[in-house]
Amino acid sequence: MAYGRSSSLCSIWVIVLLLGFTGSSSAQLSTNFYSKSCPKVFDAVKSVVQSAVNKEKRMGASLLRLHFHDCFVNGCDGSLLLDDTSSFTGEKTARPNNNSVRGFEVVDKIKSQVEKTCPGVVSCADILAIAARDSVQILGGPSWNVQLGRRDSKTASLAAANSGVIPPPTSTLSQLKTRFQAVGLNERDLVALSGAHTIGKARCTSFRARIYNETNIDASFAKARQSQCPSTVGSGDNNLAPLDVQTPDTFDTAYFKNLINQKGLLHSDQILYNNGGSTDSLVKTYSGSANTFNSDFAKAMIKMGDNKPLTGSNGEIRLNCRRPN
Repeated sequence: MAYGRSSSLCSIWVIVLLLGFTGSSSAQLSTNFYSKSCPKVFDAVKSVVQSAVNKEKRMGASLLRLHFHDCFVNGCDGSLLLDDTSSFTGEKTARPNNNSVRGFEVVDKIKSQVEKTCPGVVSCADILAIAARDSVQILGGPSWNVQLGRRDSKTASLAAANSGVIPPPTSTLSQLKTRFQAVGLNERDLVALSGAHTIGKARCTSFRARIYNETNIDASFAKARQSQCPSTVGSGDNNLAPLDVQTPDTFDTAYFKNLINQKGLLHSDQILYNNGGSTDSLVKTYSGSANTFNSDFAKAMIKMGDNKPLTGSNGEIRLNCRRPN
């Protein structure tokens, strides 16, 4: 009997060791990664995020989006933050990012604050993950324990960022599912994470085709948007509209209520609720239950943040988020 128990324990340890060496990132990231090396990292990050969001509510959405766009291209490795160098062209000018992603100066401030607290310890990739969580919480959304321990890439890829891995606003439901599945996210994660569009703004170029050409749109909503987004390409391209017309600066379930009322701003938003599609029921669930949405959103954010991180001796801890050491 004792021998049998010993064998079982040995087998368990073999399995644990094997899991540890299969590149399972969840085994390598942990919520207490900096508990000894930088215990004040959360305070350092949140103080800067709070200040930035106090100045401009939209910045919360912008910081959240940086984490999304970083994780979808070659994993959550901080590559999006790198400026172009003589040896590579970075991701900032890629089609999904150019004149669109923002908040880099805030990340610089966070990094500076963190470096004062504990020099050379916390990665830029982890800073993005923490700042995304803080932004959501500050704007009224859920909090969650961020998995940490990512390291920073030493390079970035314009081609990878342009390869279609970041879903464009014209995406069909099938395309959205495929792109999310590619980073380990299922249909429920897709709908929950799309709820990030309860905050933030989009440019006219992202929704012009929808407000002039599509029929599954509330007429008065379309007309209101058209007043700030002319039909002529090149006219008003950068004019902004809130992704959530009801409560644009509050992280809540209004985004899902908007979809039910055909007031989704982007094609890729409204496609989540569209005449009996497979995601319609989830949209209804989230529109009626903030608790369910908040819980699923937090789980999906942790899952997304676990996409192919660099850990161990891979990558580096950048001293300046804009350039490799």
